[in-house]
Amino acid sequence: MTETTLDVTALANPTDEEVATVDAWWRANNYLTVAQIYLKSNVLLQNPLSPDDIKPRLLGHWGTSPGQSFVYAHMNRLIRHTGQSAIYLSGPGHGGPAVVAADYLEGTYSEVYPEVSLDTAGLTRLCRQFSTPGGIPSHVSVTTPGSIHEGGELGYVLVHAFGAVFDNPDLLAVAVVGDGEAETGPLEGSWKGISFLNPERDGAVLPILHLNDGKIASPTVLGRKPPQEVRELFTGHGYDVLEVEGSDLPGMHQRFAAVLAEAYGKIRAIQQSARDGDWDGEMPRWPMIVMRTPKGWTGPHEIDGVTIEGTWRAHQVPLSGVRQNPEHLAILEAWMRSYGPDTLFPGGRPSPEIDANNPVGDLRMSANPVANGGLLTKDLALRPYTDYAVEVLHPAAERFENTRVLGAMMADIYRDNPHNFRLYCPDETNSNRLGAVFEVSDRAFMERVTPDDVKLSRNGRVMEVLSEHNCQGWLEGYNLTGRHGLFATYESFGMVSASMTVQHAKWLEEAGHLPWRAKIPSLNILLTSTTWRNDHNGFSHQGPGLINVVLNMRGTVSRVYLPPDANCLLSVADHCFRSRSYVNLIAIDKQPHLQYLSIEDAAEHCEKGAGVWEWAGNDHGSEKPDIVLACAGDVPTAEMVAAAQLLKEWVPDLSTRVVNVVDLMTLPRQKDHPHGMSEAEFSALFTDDIDVVFAFHGYHGAIHKLVHGRPDADRFHVRGFIEEGTTTTPFDMTVLNGMSRYQLVEDALNNTDVTPANAQELREHCRQMLEKHHRYVREHLEDMPEVKDWVLNPAT
Repeated sequence: MTETTLDVTALANPTDEEVATVDAWWRANNYLTVAQIYLKSNVLLQNPLSPDDIKPRLLGHWGTSPGQSFVYAHMNRLIRHTGQSAIYLSGPGHGGPAVVAADYLEGTYSEVYPEVSLDTAGLTRLCRQFSTPGGIPSHVSVTTPGSIHEGGELGYVLVHAFGAVFDNPDLLAVAVVGDGEAETGPLEGSWKGISFLNPERDGAVLPILHLNDGKIASPTVLGRKPPQEVRELFTGHGYDVLEVEGSDLPGMHQRFAAVLAEAYGKIRAIQQSARDGDWDGEMPRWPMIVMRTPKGWTGPHEIDGVTIEGTWRAHQVPLSGVRQNPEHLAILEAWMRSYGPDTLFPGGRPSPEIDANNPVGDLRMSANPVANGGLLTKDLALRPYTDYAVEVLHPAAERFENTRVLGAMMADIYRDNPHNFRLYCPDETNSNRLGAVFEVSDRAFMERVTPDDVKLSRNGRVMEVLSEHNCQGWLEGYNLTGRHGLFATYESFGMVSASMTVQHAKWLEEAGHLPWRAKIPSLNILLTSTTWRNDHNGFSHQGPGLINVVLNMRGTVSRVYLPPDANCLLSVADHCFRSRSYVNLIAIDKQPHLQYLSIEDAAEHCEKGAGVWEWAGNDHGSEKPDIVLACAGDVPTAEMVAAAQLLKEWVPDLSTRVVNVVDLMTLPRQKDHPHGMSEAEFSALFTDDIDVVFAFHGYHGAIHKLVHGRPDADRFHVRGFIEEGTTTTPFDMTVLNGMSRYQLVEDALNNTDVTPANAQELREHCRQMLEKHHRYVREHLEDMPEVKDWVLNPAT
């Protein structure tokens, strides 16, 4: 019998003393959960409960809490027996009071927040702060030690758990999935994580599906399904389904201890077999637990003749009128005293019996440094990005697939960082020209592999699954536990997981206010296959909305980059991979595009975030041109450079200045964003009163928002995506959206106070070229050579 088996045998058969210890810890947690929801004073019921002890507003969720704290109590016992490094992820939306109470009982909360001390005064503060102004939220949030998962929006607990254990071989992530949460699309898709989990090098996820058959106002789908159907569902997903049910005590303690021990034993056996060389390569059948307990377990069973415990009515605050209703106040007091606060908190602090169920030091789930990933973060080993540079002898003279250089860069990042960097992409790595990573690593896959598969193996570390939620969620979990990566997706489908981006940004925003939270690697998102290239894709692939989503985030965490060419992309990517605690959004197309800057010029340009391209305009450094031609994004840049060339050729006496913007966050005022240009810098680029024609990658309103408050902001005339076009040529997309070179020329002539010679002839030329384009694309099914093959004449 191996040591693992001996540990599991002991785990499965708790002694009466152990059951009593676990039960005391659980009762203490339940008591603190109720106290946090209801009480502002008299938190240990040293006096009879009075209306003045009750908070004016009762907020929080009781129903899921006793089940969650039950799991936590037993996990503590498992950790004490085995020394297992584990973290706890709370999926149900508002299990906050139970997990905060667990942190407090473990002592971690008082270590992080000394004012919430382990005495009556600290307990009072713990209760008063819960879901009150200036306090903490009602869900598990960034303020909760040990948490890497924001519980406010449902659906992401499993993806974060899997992301946390990739390349973390010693970690166990216990993910409690609420049965309401299990109805969400992201959660339903995230069960597939085991198809990518390698027991040789990754840790393990133990999903615990907590079925208590109630949402806010109705039953849950899985809660009402026959147990056999639930079992078959998850067996079909590939899990070894273990089940436990009940509310009787101490019997439920003993049954759950046995099931938890069985699950842990199976996890350790899978890992041991793989790591000892006994693995046959078949995908393991990882265990999961289906736990059925009453909603609001141990709370009031019935109130005013209506059943509460075990129904949806226990979801939030079972007794809502206790300040006004003496009978309800008496029920609350009896409920709270049923847990035995006098024995649980003698002298105001947790009893020795409670302490006996706590792991020590970093083994406490609330103190595990993995859950404060910045403490463990190691800088990436990055080669000089100049090693991957594209040679640019003349601006806008040659074309290159911009993202291909990023693939080469990431291939070396994989080589030099074999345990803390991964690319996450929805089945599009090659399509996005990032395939160089396959020179180093296969795609990860634990299901069966056939001879027809390419670059697919159980040893792969490139993560491809056709789910934006899985890809982004895995990367978030990877980042939150201190590792680096990139999520690459088609631009329009970045909106599929946009809400995840918002939630992660909120986490980073709040973490920035907590000195104990160490900075983590940034969430890097690459948008390619962009709106402007729909040669074969239709309007479903047109959507630059994620740019607007990120622009709405606080400036402390949001960054949006629109590199115009490959060398600028290298500079931007290097910066993003080195950064900490940002959401970095990079939008650039994968198709061949004109190249503009040498690697040295690109470095300088990206460092500034925006700059004048003197070679493209003809103001020759004058203080004020007749018109400013601005651009941001690869296609808008190409069109604006071509427009500037037309203006130079046809109306050379019109003074033009071309400004390219790489970092959108340079446009706001400094008081609005830390990357914002100073007033002097902004004026040096855009002047204070000359009109600006701006060709922009996304929705035009974004630029108007960014330049709000700048001198005479109404002088900015923005052309961007206006939801026009479907399957068509690249240039036709710009025409349909009013951003082609010929339309930009017209805008420039219409928005300058100067009337240059030959202007009318140029307008007529542009009109004729647009008519020719319309006929040509319909006859030849491609763009006319004047556009498709256009390059800038070096002589000009």
